[in-house]
Amino acid sequence: MGQAMGHPATLETLAAVETRLRAILEPYRDRLEEGTIYGIATLRRPGAKAHDWFAGVQAADGYVKLNFLPMHEHPELLDGISPVLRKRKTGASVFRFTELDEAQAAELEGLLARAIDGYMEGDRRG
Repeated sequence: MGQAMGHPATLETLAAVETRLRAILEPYRDRLEEGTIYGIATLRRPGAKAHDWFAGVQAADGYVKLNFLPMHEHPELLDGISPVLRKRKTGASVFRFTELDEAQAAELEGLLARAIDGYMEGDRRG
């Protein structure tokens, strides 16, 4: 089920997207600490500098972003992702969502899982 062309996502849909993206990050909270960069909440290795973050969720006007730094330095993490998820990638380290189905959420879970061990070791990839 998708948003019709030209029709913005509802606040209810965006709130659900934000909640689901935050839930994807939840398993990493025991290994990572909260940080911020440019006012954006992030999760990072304990003691990491502000620019060395792992991921964060950011609500914006009409969409929600998943900021995921490891894919910037290690684009091979994206090998094999679906065209649907690739279309959501709007920057070097950003996915942008107006809706999020469970297939995309499962792909994101896998992507973060592939990256976390390498990130914790200091190279930001899995």
